[in-house]
Amino acid sequence: MKLSKEIKRCMDKSVLCWLATTSKDNTPNVSPKEIFTHYNDDCVIVANIASPQSVKNIKHNPKVCVSFLDILAQKGFQVKGKAEILTKSHTHFPDMENLLTQMTEGKFPFATITKISVEHVKPIIAPKYILYPETTEEEQIASARKAYGL
Repeated sequence: MKLSKEIKRCMDKSVLCWLATTSKDNTPNVSPKEIFTHYNDDCVIVANIASPQSVKNIKHNPKVCVSFLDILAQKGFQVKGKAEILTKSHTHFPDMENLLTQMTEGKFPFATITKISVEHVKPIIAPKYILYPETTEEEQIASARKAYGL
């Protein structure tokens, strides 16, 4: 499945994403990830920085979910797919590493990258948009700014 321009824009505006994995005994794990982006039109890549449980879980069960959102507009996306852990020997690692290193400014070293091949995407929206369909993004952003003291 391809990532639309809207999904990529949202991902670019998001500060964190949350990567959901499961362990060998099916215990769920959700971990915030700061360094992530889209790669080509059908993958999400994540720098593995302090991610031992996520990496271990993916090696056992590659099915993952990654979610990200614009915290002020309170809209985003949930992406499900198959993940693999890439090492420096992978053909595309240098290209991916370059994208992620630009984001870290070299301050967060990482030796592996999680590559998620996108299989399914669904929008995430705050309940207010559903309960009060006349709610505009501008109103939601103003409300979030007030709530967060911004």
